[in-house]
Amino acid sequence: MSRLRVEASTPLCLLQDAGRFGVRHLGVTQGGAADWLSMAWANWLLGNALDAPVIEVTLGGLELHALEDSCLALAGADLGALIDGQPQAPWRSFTLRKGQRLQYTRPVLGARAYLAAPGGFNAPRILGSCATVAREALGGLDGFGRALVRGDELSDSGPTLALREVPREHRPDFNSHAPLDLVLGAQHGEFSGQSLFDVFNCPWTLDSRADRMGIRLLGAALHYQGRPMISEGIPLGAVQVPPDGQPIVLLNDRQTIGGYPRLGALTPLALARLAQCLPGQVVRLAPVLQETAHREQVESLRRLINR
Repeated sequence: MSRLRVEASTPLCLLQDAGRFGVRHLGVTQGGAADWLSMAWANWLLGNALDAPVIEVTLGGLELHALEDSCLALAGADLGALIDGQPQAPWRSFTLRKGQRLQYTRPVLGARAYLAAPGGFNAPRILGSCATVAREALGGLDGFGRALVRGDELSDSGPTLALREVPREHRPDFNSHAPLDLVLGAQHGEFSGQSLFDVFNCPWTLDSRADRMGIRLLGAALHYQGRPMISEGIPLGAVQVPPDGQPIVLLNDRQTIGGYPRLGALTPLALARLAQCLPGQVVRLAPVLQETAHREQVESLRRLINR
């Protein structure tokens, strides 16, 4: 069994898994890893279930001290990870010896790194998941939605496997400038023609006003011409447009219902890429059929399962 003690942390260092499902009718949001694909690859490196509990580290600031020899895996962003001062590259499993320290320093490429342990980190399951949602006081190491803090101890109970790495051809490209795919939603036809042109032909800058609930996109003001709406359920990746015309992409810790009109929703793969973008980055959107989005997601999962 691996044992790790937290020596330094931030409010953005959280235990996550795939999230909570079947509870939104209770007003409980999904939570879970913002970049589900990197989480899955981190677990794949250790032979875990792809949704096993991991640590999501956003922007760095986490330092861990090994209390026993530990087999770990790192995927997702390059946050300048160091083992006793020596660089540790992502997308591979590795051994952290008793007494060594693993530290995440600063973003080099991407925003969120995922650290996995054999079998997943041990944590209580609340409503079927250990995903940390601070606003709802659910999940995490204590079950009450708390981020990792200094003095916490983490453990796992899975078997140690041979070390391996994710093939380069399967690693997501965080430098990609490809547009983020958007499946159009029920209200898209009630925006002005100019707005629909601007959505897919103008750049969007990621605002610093961003968290695990959502990311605001800054660009051309979009104009909704339809009637006022009654609040309705909000899917992961929904792109809402509030009265100021600046769209907001809703993420894992979003509210369960809302009354702003929606352009549609980003595909799961587009959401994983967006989760690795930093404030100030520029993105573009592209319309895509739902069938295409589903096929691409299935292909990504097939690569994971068949490796």
